[in-house]
Amino acid sequence: MADIRDIEIIAPNFKRRLSGVTSTIIQLIPVQRALGQKIAVLGPGLPATLPSIRFRDLIHLWSAPAGRSCRIWHARRNVEMLPAILLRDLLRMKVRIVFTSASQRRHTAWSKFLIRRMDAVIATSGKTAAYLDVPNSVILHGIDTKRFHPPADKAEAKRGLGLDSSKKHVGCFGRVRHQKGTDLFVDSMIALLPCRPDWCAIVAGRATGPHLAFEVELKDRVARAGLADRILFVGEHTNIPDWYRALDLFIAPQRWEGFGLTPLEAMATAVPVVAADVGAFAELIAEGSEETGLLVPAGDLKAMVDGAAGFMDDGARLAVAGANALARAAKNFAIEGEAHAIGAVYESLMR
Repeated sequence: MADIRDIEIIAPNFKRRLSGVTSTIIQLIPVQRALGQKIAVLGPGLPATLPSIRFRDLIHLWSAPAGRSCRIWHARRNVEMLPAILLRDLLRMKVRIVFTSASQRRHTAWSKFLIRRMDAVIATSGKTAAYLDVPNSVILHGIDTKRFHPPADKAEAKRGLGLDSSKKHVGCFGRVRHQKGTDLFVDSMIALLPCRPDWCAIVAGRATGPHLAFEVELKDRVARAGLADRILFVGEHTNIPDWYRALDLFIAPQRWEGFGLTPLEAMATAVPVVAADVGAFAELIAEGSEETGLLVPAGDLKAMVDGAAGFMDDGARLAVAGANALARAAKNFAIEGEAHAIGAVYESLMR
């Protein structure tokens, strides 16, 4: 438990279930701390290893930390903006509010009301910024390049997961559901693999609640195609970087996405990406002379099949794009860069 008197930035998390927002907090906080940002979390659903404060500690927000004019409250959801507004405007506590938006849709009237009352707003992509009616800073998410990195020996990386090291592997990682386009990936593999015996496919991720039947139907579809031994459903894993290191190509088939970190995770592991043009993918993936992958229209199965085939059938292109992907991820998307940029927003408010 952190001492509130030593904390300058509060990162609330008011949702128990793991989500992309929660994952962002979990990954960012240790990096921000390492950079000297005095930050702690507040709320449930977070690892005990993160520095945290209690709700009763909020009484100390009437006084500012030493050498500062206020504390920062960094909200990422509506439910986290509202209490901060009450603390600042009703109770007159010394707090200023930062909001990060990842939404790529029109905001509701309620969301707009809250966002207009922020002291600073961060957009996670240019597409997200286009939906905001207030001044904002675009700060793209970064990736932990110490956690996601290429293997020393790809064949050994495959064998370590029980995979056939003589085969190439194409993967689709994330929650198994229609929105994530898992069915598009499966259908593209059913089209591609029969005439490419040197390739196998991996679906890594979990189906929950109403999506369980969707997963069962996909597995049945694979079995009917006679590909159950080559399109593998491996479930959810805590060692997901190891699975990226076993891949030769990654597919991001989402129909909709707020930001989407999986292409960056693949790129940081030197794996090229074929991705639907959703979320921030167009801002992550490079085409042309420094190709790291390919963008295809969302929901377009034929374009996905053709795009994947172009890499699967050209080993030289696959290798060059993988090297380019690694270089681009390391140069532009290291999580330390994201943390530095967010820290600059904090500093501008606390000075």
